[in-house]
Amino acid sequence: MTEQTTTTDDRTEVLRLRTAGLFSVLRADLEALVRIPSVSNAEFDQSHVAASADAVVGLLRGVGFDDVQVLRVGGGAPAVVARRPGPPGAPTVLLYAHHDVQPPGDDADWDTPPFVPTERDGRLYGRGAADDKAGIMAHVGALRVLADDLAVGVTVFVEGEEEIGSPTFLPFLTAHRDLLAADVIVVADSSNWAVGVPGLTTSLRGLVDCVVEVAVLDHAVHSGMFGGAVLDAPTLLARLLATLHDDAGDVAVAGLVRAPDPTVDYDEAAFRADAGVLDGVRLAGTGPITARLWTRPAIGVIGLDAPRVASASNTITPRASAKLSMRIPAGQDPVAAMDALRTHLLGHAPFGARVTVTEGEAGKPFQAPTDSPAMRSARWAFAQAWGTAPVDIGVGGSIPFIADLLDVFPDASILVTGVEDPDSRAHGANESVHLAELEKVVLAEALLLERLAQS
Repeated sequence: MTEQTTTTDDRTEVLRLRTAGLFSVLRADLEALVRIPSVSNAEFDQSHVAASADAVVGLLRGVGFDDVQVLRVGGGAPAVVARRPGPPGAPTVLLYAHHDVQPPGDDADWDTPPFVPTERDGRLYGRGAADDKAGIMAHVGALRVLADDLAVGVTVFVEGEEEIGSPTFLPFLTAHRDLLAADVIVVADSSNWAVGVPGLTTSLRGLVDCVVEVAVLDHAVHSGMFGGAVLDAPTLLARLLATLHDDAGDVAVAGLVRAPDPTVDYDEAAFRADAGVLDGVRLAGTGPITARLWTRPAIGVIGLDAPRVASASNTITPRASAKLSMRIPAGQDPVAAMDALRTHLLGHAPFGARVTVTEGEAGKPFQAPTDSPAMRSARWAFAQAWGTAPVDIGVGGSIPFIADLLDVFPDASILVTGVEDPDSRAHGANESVHLAELEKVVLAEALLLERLAQS
């Protein structure tokens, strides 16, 4: 037993040294990817998305993959698929990431330009530096570290439309089922528990969204002549939205599911700091913070259509609408959740206003088995890389395509791993990746691939 442990520790140290020796080049490659403004939103120049796909092709060919293709389905964004077969009898591992990014938002909100990678205090800032170009480099880095020692079959799948909801993901899987089939799927698009403490994502909330419109008049009328007897649509919309939560801030929509509370909790002071909660603002909801984030429903207003302050006139606004995003925990069917939300909105129409609900996107939640052979291999690899055991975490956000992966590849084991940390600010201004943590992610994935070859 002692000899085996020593051999394992020695091998870990060999891979740790390789990772450290390669990391400056990996970082330079990540910076090159961040410089490509590959925003998949249709309002942006899609030639940049094609350019980022080409850059990923070059990275994968550089780690010895000869079979590399850029593929599209049904007018979707370019995805990169690369394959390298393993020895006879070895498992095949599918490594997933995405090369598209969110829009940068207002440049004034960034401390440095969003597509100019910049290091400050050990973090690399830039749009996509964490989500999910660091995920691409986790895969590329692990493959570089293992090089000719790679003893499993590997397929790399780097999608180009995740940030717009992966609209052609399921048709892509169906069209290329044989190309993408694998025993284990590693999705590098989540977060770790904290800097210095790895996480394995075992649950993800699903998503439903909709647009609710409140109408009260068939046209705008003078607020002085008619105000007082008719309330404007924005006021009535506000009253309707207020019914979605109780006085404690818990979701008040009947018929929604709650999953069991997590076994770990989030320190309130740490949460407030990580989320940037203003002093004096009381947190919403009851129970453990992790339960509010991972295993209970959440509803947010993510958009409003009403007159702009700058162009407002003295009229009673006839219509106003809001886009609602509802996150749903494991065990909740998205169709049933949408039905419950619609029933609530229509049943709480204020002052008899006309309420219309238009359904939008839907995605299933995810719950992973926590003690599968693949999960045990991942726990070991992460503990080796960080020197501390990983925490089983949930994620309040959604990765709806994981349900599609399970539908198409029901026998595959799915591991959701993290390149982000609580301060990465994915999707927001000043997005960043912690470089020392990324180095540990690369090492952990190399160790995982080596461990899977022995299983």
